[in-house]
Amino acid sequence: MSQPYPSTAVSPPAPSSTYRLQLRPEFPFAAAEAAVPYLASLGVSHLHLSPVLEAVPGSAHGYDVTDHTRVRAEIGGEPGLRALAAAARGHGLGLVLDIVPNHMAVPSPLRLNGPLWEVLREGPGSPYARWFDIDWEAGGGQVLLPVLPGPPEPEAFSVDRDLAVLRHGELEFPLREGTAGLALPELLAAQWYRPAWWRAARTELNYRRFFTISDLIGVRVEDPEVFAATHAKVLELVRDGVAEGLRIDHVDGLADPEGYLRRLRTAVGGGCWVVVEKILARHERLPPGWPVAGTTGYDALHRVDGVFTDPAGAAELGRRYVEFTGCADWERTARACAREVLTGDLAAELAALERAAGPELADGVRELLIAYPVYRPYPGEPELDPQALAEAAAPAGPGAVAGVRDLVLRDPAFAARFAQTSAALRAKSLEDRAFYRHAPLLSATEVGGDPGQPALPPAEFHAYCAELDRDWPRSGTVLSTHDTKRSADVRARISALSQAPEAMGRPAGPDPQLAWVARQTALGLGEVPERAERLGQALLKAVREAALHTSWTDQDPAYEAAVAACAPDPELPAGLAAAARANLLGMALLHLAMPGVPEVYQGAETEYRALVDPDNRRPARFPREALARLDAGAVPQGQAEEKLALTAALLRLRRDRPELFTGYTPLPARGPAAEHCLAFARPAGLVAAATRLSHRLAGAGGWRDTALALPPGRWTALLDGGSSYEGEVRLAELLADRPVALLLREGGPGAGARAEAEPGAEAEPGAEAEPGAGAEA
Repeated sequence: MSQPYPSTAVSPPAPSSTYRLQLRPEFPFAAAEAAVPYLASLGVSHLHLSPVLEAVPGSAHGYDVTDHTRVRAEIGGEPGLRALAAAARGHGLGLVLDIVPNHMAVPSPLRLNGPLWEVLREGPGSPYARWFDIDWEAGGGQVLLPVLPGPPEPEAFSVDRDLAVLRHGELEFPLREGTAGLALPELLAAQWYRPAWWRAARTELNYRRFFTISDLIGVRVEDPEVFAATHAKVLELVRDGVAEGLRIDHVDGLADPEGYLRRLRTAVGGGCWVVVEKILARHERLPPGWPVAGTTGYDALHRVDGVFTDPAGAAELGRRYVEFTGCADWERTARACAREVLTGDLAAELAALERAAGPELADGVRELLIAYPVYRPYPGEPELDPQALAEAAAPAGPGAVAGVRDLVLRDPAFAARFAQTSAALRAKSLEDRAFYRHAPLLSATEVGGDPGQPALPPAEFHAYCAELDRDWPRSGTVLSTHDTKRSADVRARISALSQAPEAMGRPAGPDPQLAWVARQTALGLGEVPERAERLGQALLKAVREAALHTSWTDQDPAYEAAVAACAPDPELPAGLAAAARANLLGMALLHLAMPGVPEVYQGAETEYRALVDPDNRRPARFPREALARLDAGAVPQGQAEEKLALTAALLRLRRDRPELFTGYTPLPARGPAAEHCLAFARPAGLVAAATRLSHRLAGAGGWRDTALALPPGRWTALLDGGSSYEGEVRLAELLADRPVALLLREGGPGAGARAEAEPGAEAEPGAEAEPGAGAEA
């Protein structure tokens, strides 16, 4: 493999870890600033902020950008951001910004997006027309605006000649110069846009959008002038030292991801840590020439999840699920959803590609998009995926598929739009439909995962970590994000079912598929505050996304009322609570000790149970008091504090002893239960060992005489009061009190780290002065 950027000759600094904060009006810059002392004491090196540029008023996420030139006023504006940066620097922390190059909002009111307003007023002759992917010819010279609540009726429109606007209820549109005096029918026909019922977007839309969301319009950042205009403020913040890193949202949506990243790298210089939100299939790799540190970490997420999933039990759950629900297997479900979404939700995008390819290649375009196994091909690839070509040739004919292949290779504009549509199709058909429709084991249905093969052998996990350490050592890794359908702690509880598939039983509900989903969701969430409301919201979203009985656009009120009444037992079956604890702590250990730059999602340093958004985007709460108690010498009480102690110990080690986190060596156990131990060494002086499939382990008689051979030297345990080990250690002894172990070599590079790394040491300045708030459920 060729050496990815940065090379060994250029090594820009990278965070030791990041902590994600979701900014919103209820949690502005000032709230983040107040949390800085606590977050510094936790051990993170950088705060990762959700998008900070001006967005739709009230936005809970900030990805609906309206103005690239200003920091969002609702969360404190640029003074608030710079004050946060200064406070962070004062505690040794940097900032990483999440930026959104792919799209802007089509907001209400429309004038909030100034460039789009000017395009609607001036048409293709506007200097801003180059900002957006608009097919003027397909729209008959008008941009379709699918923003009306129903079919357009001329009498519902009115004209304000003084303000030069067209009105429809509370909606306002700019009037084309010279048209204000026309009669209404002629006036509507003379505009550079056509207001339409929102349902028209499915088949008539003529601008590129984000997935199937018509109120997010695609931006042409491949144009150097558009790049300069949309990135000026972000680049200023990087130059001024406000930001030390960037997360690039949805890089697959761009026409030329590598070209964009090279232009960005030139603009920010080699010292800025840059990672991309890139969804990689299990056997897909990030293009080695991209000038980034790596991905945002979904590839790590499903591998960590996978090693705590029992393959035999997962297969049995799959068999029971198909038998109980009558639903198809994963491959057929994924293919059916892709066809359904492409010919339905993305019909306008498909039609545009078919027009560009010509009628004789239309079947090839459709079938190749459906068959493509990863999110998108990239410009410059010599071939489309051979497997996809072969699969598409059967229904479409080899001639049509070969014609599309040739068109992709010789027409860069078609290749870019094909790739962008492919990315939207994969995201919508997998993440937002198939993952909700095929649900034997819900913990496997996260971005980048493979529900048809949810378990990961330890050898494959080790191979991934070794490759990460070799090729992308500064890549991001995550377990919970603002986009995960279930937080890591919820997935830890659900994946325990793979060790006892009989515990699913025959759940009751309005229909078998929903009954199955509701039971696993309830077991994953458990007993938490506002459980009924949170569970109800997540299940409603699940059934609408699955689109089997109701959907976002065609709702069935009676069915949805039955969904709201679902209230499965949230208690894990007997024996699985211990397995969930082992999963929870084991996942945290692997994530924080493996190669890469780990990110802790807000509140997830302790037990954090959250479902799909908006549940996982609620204002952050921090376990300040619990961490202060641990730092004062208290013994962790319960798994929430166990996780907090483990997280703080590893984050502080990463910050204070970065040399410990280089290199990677698997450590195989020996004995009758060897498969239940996943252990590795970071050669400079750290060993991590986790229990996997602990319920199966207990049923088989426990560790017995299974042992782990430690690397040379004497090793001190960080989590059990400082026990020392040397040579071969019995796992029944090493893992007697908890299902994980973290060891440091005595007298080596990690010597002396314990006092600073382990909770129970003296807290850093400011930690105990913070007012306390309990850990979020």
